[in-house]
Amino acid sequence: MIISTGVWIVTIAAFLAVLAFDFYLVARNPRDPSMRESTIWVVVYVALAIAFGFGLLAFAGPQFSGEFFAGWITEYSLSVDNLFIFVLIMSRFAVPRDLRQKVLLIGIVLALVLRGIFIALGAEAISRFDWMFYLFGAFLIYTAYKLIRHGDEDEEFQENRALRFVRRVVPSTDQYVGARLTTMVNGRRLFTPMLIVMVAIGTTDLLFALDSIPAIFGLTQEPYLVFTANAFALMGLRQLFFLIGGLLDRLVYLSKGLAFILAFIGVKLILEAMHHHGVAWAPEVPILVSLAVIVGTLAVTTVASLVKSRRDAATEKTPGDELTEPSSHPSN
Repeated sequence: MIISTGVWIVTIAAFLAVLAFDFYLVARNPRDPSMRESTIWVVVYVALAIAFGFGLLAFAGPQFSGEFFAGWITEYSLSVDNLFIFVLIMSRFAVPRDLRQKVLLIGIVLALVLRGIFIALGAEAISRFDWMFYLFGAFLIYTAYKLIRHGDEDEEFQENRALRFVRRVVPSTDQYVGARLTTMVNGRRLFTPMLIVMVAIGTTDLLFALDSIPAIFGLTQEPYLVFTANAFALMGLRQLFFLIGGLLDRLVYLSKGLAFILAFIGVKLILEAMHHHGVAWAPEVPILVSLAVIVGTLAVTTVASLVKSRRDAATEKTPGDELTEPSSHPSN
């Protein structure tokens, strides 16, 4: 896939314009968006991604279009799962509700920058060292194993080393001062908890990139498709946070579904690497098969999660339903 410098510039400029507009909306009215507003924006961003995919179908053919859709759906699914960690971070550091939009938007920008760096490094590594496919595949299978093993446990946000270091050495206040990172207290410059939150979001984004970039390179090795799929997956993540914040707890099987997808992509990477290295029995997995597996897994996972949540809710109501009400008839 040959992408000119001009196309790259226009694409990056378009995404930057969307981010700038998002920043403008947040700065103009820092608040929790309504359900209707969040739904509209999520639908708009999803529609833009779908339109972009069909544009690829028209100008680049079904192979690249299918690779984009498979990559975008996978990255979007991983982003939904990552929203749960963002919820924990917001709760852990008691971020005021009127500041959550700005924190999320900064987190999205950090994620986009970090993923851009990882995409460049990953593309260069793959072009020079094709054995990296084996490494990526093994890493994805190991990640899937961790998700299966720990996906159903009650999670709490764990402070990583970078965050613990910042909390230990940086003098900070106990209270937020709007969205400011620093403030003056008795003539001394101190950092606010907002800095700690930014470090938490940034380092978490870095860990997310370590999972998501190998996953999408298992579906396409085109840097342009890897970048655009990641960018579209991150666009609208702020509104999605407020739209499905209450739904995350009901997607109880999401981790298992993502684990299956990551394991599938990992096996696909290893098999295709073996095929390219002359192993006759190792097949190449068509992108339409990958797309069908990803979409089908997410559909089954979502339906099964919602059914289980509904059954659990009904079970919790059962003890109360068993209490008998006093008879309204007078006793004889």
